[in-house]
Amino acid sequence: MKIEQFIVQFLYTSKKVTLQGIGTFTLDPSVLLPMPNDKEKDIVLPENAFQFTFNPKATEDTELVNHIVQHTGKMFPLASSDLDSYVTLAKQFLNIGKPLVIEGVGTIQKTQQGDYQFIAGHFITPKIDDFPKQLREKRDESISFESTNKVNNNKRNMQFTIIAILLLLVGFAIYYLMQNSNSDNQSIMTEKSALADSLKPKSVDTAKVANSKDSFTFKIIIKKYPSAEVAESIYNKLTSYGHQLMIIKVDSSNYELAMPFKTPLSDTLRAIDSLKIFFGGAPYVKF
Repeated sequence: MKIEQFIVQFLYTSKKVTLQGIGTFTLDPSVLLPMPNDKEKDIVLPENAFQFTFNPKATEDTELVNHIVQHTGKMFPLASSDLDSYVTLAKQFLNIGKPLVIEGVGTIQKTQQGDYQFIAGHFITPKIDDFPKQLREKRDESISFESTNKVNNNKRNMQFTIIAILLLLVGFAIYYLMQNSNSDNQSIMTEKSALADSLKPKSVDTAKVANSKDSFTFKIIIKKYPSAEVAESIYNKLTSYGHQLMIIKVDSSNYELAMPFKTPLSDTLRAIDSLKIFFGGAPYVKF
């Protein structure tokens, strides 16, 4: 699910949501969303159901971040970074004259005076059968067992069979890697210790890390960003939590956030697995 959908979902349930540097959206508490026994009814939201208060000094909505954490399983810093990335890009679009469209709520656009103007959307909320599909999402988007139709036993058994096969394949892969490991227990402990040390808080000079060829053995790309502003914003947030990171400029519209390592090249797989668990996404090695 996209960050925008989490924002809308939180607004619908809590009746209020704040986006840092933009302002606060509110939903009239008297507006009632469809109930389970109203499956055949369409609910028309009033014209003034949504209100917006412009506030360039608005801070991060902690409850919204907790909502994202609850529905994605991500750590709080990562959920906060995702929300910050969305807001930063939204403000960049607004600054160049492009409106911010929030489906199910309305549109924000920047006026000549420099503030933000809200135009409420006009729509009919979907029936209860369709409503959750727009506001809910499984953590794994590639496999969904949700259905509005009655699920027969054959389909359910097929799903269980697929899951069992996947688990067997994962187990076999782990067993194969363990059997073909060339390191003894002592070296494994040493490598884990080195990896842990590399994740400890350190004072980092980004320019030196990026330019010195001898300061690291390899680096792992955590995420890519379309602008220096977004990359710098995420870099500052994550380094404030104690992570040693560096920003790599690929070209004027591509920036990479990476973590350098001084450990042997044989540590790359373990480092990737650790960062994937910690940061999510699909990190990869870059020399």
